[in-house]
Amino acid sequence: MNTRRIFLAAALLLPLSAFAQSWPARPVTFIVPFPAGGGTDAFARPLAAQLTKQLGRQVIIDNRGGAGGTLGAGIAAKAAPDGYTFFIGGAHHAIAPSIYPKLDYDIQKDFTPIALVATPPQVIVVNPQKVPATDLKSFLDFVKKNPGKLNYGSAGNGTSHHLAGELFKMQTKTFITHIPYRGAGPALQDLVAGQVDMMFDGLGSSAPHLKGGRIKALAVASATRAPGFPDVPTAAEAGVPGYEVSTWYGMWAPRGTPPDVVERMAAEVQKALASPELKTAWNNSGSDIPQLTQAKFGAMVDAEIKRWAAVVKAAGVKLE
Repeated sequence: MNTRRIFLAAALLLPLSAFAQSWPARPVTFIVPFPAGGGTDAFARPLAAQLTKQLGRQVIIDNRGGAGGTLGAGIAAKAAPDGYTFFIGGAHHAIAPSIYPKLDYDIQKDFTPIALVATPPQVIVVNPQKVPATDLKSFLDFVKKNPGKLNYGSAGNGTSHHLAGELFKMQTKTFITHIPYRGAGPALQDLVAGQVDMMFDGLGSSAPHLKGGRIKALAVASATRAPGFPDVPTAAEAGVPGYEVSTWYGMWAPRGTPPDVVERMAAEVQKALASPELKTAWNNSGSDIPQLTQAKFGAMVDAEIKRWAAVVKAAGVKLE
């Protein structure tokens, strides 16, 4: 009886192993839950390009923006768990359970964690033509003298951009009007065009605009200065101690994806992150290369959900 069970178990494992060995046999899709030009997209595209080289199959980006990143997450959760669809999300998806009362997915139950991809800090950026400030101190002086005059764009309600803005207002006792967008990309376009005054953005998406001089960084919301941006002070250095809001981006597979494929993709992502191409790209976007195992990434997401629930409650953030 035991021999028969062992034989059956081995027989069941054979197709999976054979599938994993031949995977991928066709293009792989990364669902990115924000429009092009945002922080998630800024890291997903270089990663997809590097994995295309490594896997020998095209890795396609499918942008599905809306509802603070939850629309795309719901689509990814319902995708066939066949090893050909993966989800690139981030800190927004640890915040969403505390903001959206009726999500049609569960980030902990409907997905299998693959890897932490990037960890850029949030950055306070302004349109220099709209905001008369040369540094964070002069910015705060202006805001306090003109409450409600300025507004800030975000990637949408419940995103890390939104929470970063609300925490800043709470800690500095200021009022800045929140303007939610469908993603950081569209918000940044309006910031550059002067349709909004400022953003609390992930450094990855702001980086090219900062280097082009189209927007100005007042501070990064991290304990140390960001790689690639040594001249931008931390919030503490600039006069707001304790204001630290990091963002992060990660990869998941729909729950039920073959374990061998999950393991293979996790290994391929780590190989990609160690490549000279991504090391350079990440440095240019203000992010370190994450050093986290697959198991620890899953535990980190669980901890982030609890942490953000406490932040949302303390800040009194509600859907607008």
